[in-house]
Amino acid sequence: SRLLLGERSEAVLQEKYCGVQSISGTGALRLAAEFLHCFHKQGTTVYISDPTWANHRTIFSHAGYSDIRTYRYYYAPTRALDFEGLISDLEAASPGSVVVLHMCAHNPTGVDPSQEQWSKIADVFQARKLFPLFDCAYQGFVTGDPDVDAWPVRHFVERGMCFMAAQSFSKNFGLYNERAGNLTAVCANTEEAKAVRSQLKKVVRPMYSNPPNHGARIVATTLCNPAFLLEWQDNLRTMTSRIVLMRKQLYAKLLERGTEGTWKHIVDQKGMFTFTGLEARHVEFVQAKYHIYMLGNGRINMCGLTSNNIDHVADAIHEAVATMPLVPRNGRL
Repeated sequence: SRLLLGERSEAVLQEKYCGVQSISGTGALRLAAEFLHCFHKQGTTVYISDPTWANHRTIFSHAGYSDIRTYRYYYAPTRALDFEGLISDLEAASPGSVVVLHMCAHNPTGVDPSQEQWSKIADVFQARKLFPLFDCAYQGFVTGDPDVDAWPVRHFVERGMCFMAAQSFSKNFGLYNERAGNLTAVCANTEEAKAVRSQLKKVVRPMYSNPPNHGARIVATTLCNPAFLLEWQDNLRTMTSRIVLMRKQLYAKLLERGTEGTWKHIVDQKGMFTFTGLEARHVEFVQAKYHIYMLGNGRINMCGLTSNNIDHVADAIHEAVATMPLVPRNGRL
């Protein structure tokens, strides 16, 4: 929890937070959904971004929520954030609604709000009395600095807001198969934090009793050992820098080839994933001819790009678009 909130966080210093180990980020979300369905009676509606990680809807549905709605997020013509649509949908949400927010490196679009936009989002949450649930699967994957990437969560703390945050250590610690995660709750005071933790433990007991041990010990040992912590931070910067480099190189390769369309979104988007803007027919083309595999919506994992295969990928995208021109949206390619 302190990795997310920061050692000098008001929530940490005033002990008005709690953390419960979970079965990775998915387990943390499931635990939060179960807890909120049982105890958060102010609202019965859940909002998820459009688009979002496919498992979000299923998790809340299995926890008992039947009213799961979307708020606008991605604007395809510009391949960027639909900020006006997002704000409009949140302003129309009923008080007490649970809203799932991607802290950084939005999955699947790679599109994140700016700090100024996050501040305006927080304004709406406070005005409408919405309950934030942060999905924090990629802390450190945007800038290489976990503290910088945690800015949205820490801003909500500074605003005096209560919320939950699901943390995953699968990517930033390379512990995918170890299922290491944590659910953090920031509460109004110490007494509430103790009560929330007690109830979370009661939810955990019949659900999975106790989480795996080894992955969590690796995370704890790394974070609590100054030398290991510095090494991990250096590794995270190296990995993130490579992702940024691959974005820049793919963008440059497409410009070199004169590929039709605007491709600056490749360098503007953040984290592991990029919404390329390719359509389903392009995806089928590059799969059949170039044996490059991606989701049908055109999302690619930037970590799969290397200096050895980036020309192959750029060639595939170029030929796909040249063979089947992009369909203009609102006058844009």
